[in-house]
Amino acid sequence: MTGERIATRTRVRKRVRIDEPQRYKVIMHNDDVTTMEFVVEILRTVFFLSKGDAEGLMMKIHTEGSAVVGIYDYDIAISKVFKVKQKAEEQQFPLKLTVEKE
Repeated sequence: MTGERIATRTRVRKRVRIDEPQRYKVIMHNDDVTTMEFVVEILRTVFFLSKGDAEGLMMKIHTEGSAVVGIYDYDIAISKVFKVKQKAEEQQFPLKLTVEKE
């Protein structure tokens, strides 16, 4: 064994930090044209709230002027806003939603 070299390998592990994706609030705003029934329908069909939760949130939007209706990854938030705007335009309602970083 004299003079022989033994090959060794060293593995280096590097820790990679993965941050959680940024989340976005979808905010629905009150207006004087869109019906309360339509808002409840949207909250139930697009945001999947129960009837009671949808009615409570609709009243909050009505009395306070706006409310957060969901918090999502960016792509999902934008998709939901697009879907609601399409449905509102079909019914000729000026329903307004905005997206903000959480």
